[in-house]
Amino acid sequence: MSKKIMLVDDAAFMRMTIKNALTKAGYDNIVEASDGQIAVETYQKEHPDLVIMDITMPNMDGIQALQAIKTADPEARVVMCSAMGQEGMVVEAIKLGAKDFIVKPFKQDRILQTVEKIIG
Repeated sequence: MSKKIMLVDDAAFMRMTIKNALTKAGYDNIVEASDGQIAVETYQKEHPDLVIMDITMPNMDGIQALQAIKTADPEARVVMCSAMGQEGMVVEAIKLGAKDFIVKPFKQDRILQTVEKIIG
């Protein structure tokens, strides 16, 4: 599939988990970033079709990165990832333009349903 997806999480294991689910489903154009600052820079270079981004990260959190990405590209499609108990941040992310959110720990089918719903 030619759709480009960017995975943003400070935990390499989480990026790998999502990447494995996506590649099994045929999504092979995947870029990664390990924090919000790198995500903003990578977004501007790569222009992915979808961003799957953790909320809690060092340097720049997911909320700040979402704001920066949406300011640069109001059409950006971003899905936030959150642990249980981060409902307030999820609500803020949706208000800022996130398309959806996925709760950790991930279920592969939930990841794929969300990706397919947003980018087909």
